[in-house]
Order: sequence, then structure tokens, then C-alpha cells
Amino acid sequence: MGVLSCPPGTSVGVSESLKSDIARGFGTASGTYESASRLQRFMGNTMLQKLQYREGQPFDSTVLDLGCGTGWFTRKFADSGRIGTLAGVDLSPGMLERARENGPGDIDWIVGDAEQLPFLDDSVDLIFSNLMIQWCDDPRAVLRECQRILRPGGFLMVSTLLDGTLRELKAAWHAADPDHQHVNRFETELALQAKVHAELSEAIVESRTIRLPYESPMALAGELRHLGAGFRGAGRRTAVTAPGRVRAMCRQYPKEPDGTIMASYEAAWIYWQKP
Repeated sequence: MGVLSCPPGTSVGVSESLKSDIARGFGTASGTYESASRLQRFMGNTMLQKLQYREGQPFDSTVLDLGCGTGWFTRKFADSGRIGTLAGVDLSPGMLERARENGPGDIDWIVGDAEQLPFLDDSVDLIFSNLMIQWCDDPRAVLRECQRILRPGGFLMVSTLLDGTLRELKAAWHAADPDHQHVNRFETELALQAKVHAELSEAIVESRTIRLPYESPMALAGELRHLGAGFRGAGRRTAVTAPGRVRAMCRQYPKEPDGTIMASYEAAWIYWQKP
């Protein structure tokens, strides 16, 4: 595996304040991320299963794991033995430091901005991006970059989350603390489809609801914290939420008969092959 080339004069995208906040948050969670990434593994494995049915994948292909985090799926590609050049790109230096520690030495780990990828045109055979694009201001910018760097015949697979994700948590927080936001906003399915097809007219968008069990609302909050996926919107509290409001949220959260809770995730996958 060799280092992917950057276009002359191109640098890794510079993060604005929100991007810096996201990078710091995920970097702080780099040590706990993989132990908490149930949803991430499910959604990434769904894409890998699709990839297994694709015939003719060259053994010298160039693969980019975009938003690779700690490199869980990058390592899976490395273990497949079918890759020529493999790179993991992430906005968070902390995540990449953990990925570098856990991965083989022949993976290229690159701090990069998905909206300004440091790769040549027509240089990548496969782009795999698992639960990253929802953190970007506009998915169209990322899709344009993916279109640019994919070779003709190259394949793009992206997973993301849609509006309605964590709706139980959002409703519980609204009842307990109505003046502040506590759950990240996501694109509606119709808005995502419109943006995807504006850039990639032949793309396929698939969606489904995933429900995961948790012992309590606090266990759910702990998993989100361990993932680095806390709320970063403009309506968040600037101070620590009072314990009384946290207890009120827990009381408002709907319980299962056995006292556990369920959390809903509206999942979407985007698949596209460059003509």
C-alpha cells in the first residue's frame, strides 16, 4: 500500500469553529469509541455486505475510508487482502492517533476535511464513509468531492442518520428542559434524497429504522458521550445541565415493561457508481 497523492498546492481543509469542536469532541472520545459503537458497526457492516456481492473488485484497488474514526473498518479492508492502496481520512487528529496505534503500518492516515479532500481527480476506486456525512454542513459538498476523486467505474457507499433519530430522547428532553436543545438535528429523508440526486442522479438511497435497547436513559447518554456524539447545535446549554433536569428527562423517557428503554435511529445508506 502506498501513499495517495495530493494535487499540487492542495492542503487539508481548514476546520471552522464547528468543525474544530467536532474534531475535539471525537478526539476526546477516541479511547472509548470502539467499545460504544454498536450502531456504527451495524451500519458499516450493512455496507460491507453490499460490497461482497459486487463482482470484479480489483486486487490492486485504491480504497478510502472517509471519516474513518479509530479505523475499525479501515482495518477490515486491510485484512481483506484485496486492497492495493488504503487510506483513512478523518477530521480528528485524536481519532487518527488511535487508528495509527491500532492499525498496520501500511495504511495512510490523513487528517482531512471531507469538503476539501486532499486527493487527485479520478484517483480512488472505492469510497466507504460510515456515519460521517451527517456532521457536515452540506452533504452536497462532500458528494461533489467524492465524485471528483472517484475513478470512472468507482463506487461510493455512505451511511448517515435522518430526522427522527433519537426521537424518544428528544421528546424527553423537551418535556424536561423545553427552552434548550439537547439532541442533534438531522436531514429529513426527502431533503437528503433531493441533495443526493442533485449531485449523483443515479444514486440509490435506502433507509430503515433501527431500534437499540439500553438499560436506562443514562446508559444511552453515556454511550453517546463515549462516541463523542454529543449535541453541538446553537441551542445547547452553555453550563452543565442541572441534575434535577436530568432526572426529569429520565422520568419522561418511555420505558419498556422490564424497565429498559429503546432508542430509535433513522438510518440511510447511499450507493452510487461513477459512470
